[in-house]
Amino acid sequence: MAHKFKITPAANEQFKFAFVYNAETIVWSENYKAKASAKSAIESLKKNAPGAPTVDLTRNETGTGYRFEIAGSSDGQFYVRFVASNGETMVRSERYKAKASAVNAIESVKTNGPDAELVDEA
Repeated sequence: MAHKFKITPAANEQFKFAFVYNAETIVWSENYKAKASAKSAIESLKKNAPGAPTVDLTRNETGTGYRFEIAGSSDGQFYVRFVASNGETMVRSERYKAKASAVNAIESVKTNGPDAELVDEA
């Protein structure tokens, strides 16, 4: 299976993870103080992402609970966030020139994330 969650070392003895397809990073996390916290976030993403709605902030849509958000950057591009029910951003994507690419990133996480292998490189 080409889709994977990879846990890697981060600055200050912390950990982060990314959801990757082959060599391409689709979304990545913040830094976590404990590896167990990164693993817990991955499990939450696997469980909650498939049924999560998508809110397009560039169209002034709003949402609550677990959700994907499509946001616009100051340079006119688009990026994706997955937000937890407490309002905290769990992962975000790179910027895309086309909104369709942001939508594709969301669909990849929803479809391929639940069964993605966990690779611990930390």
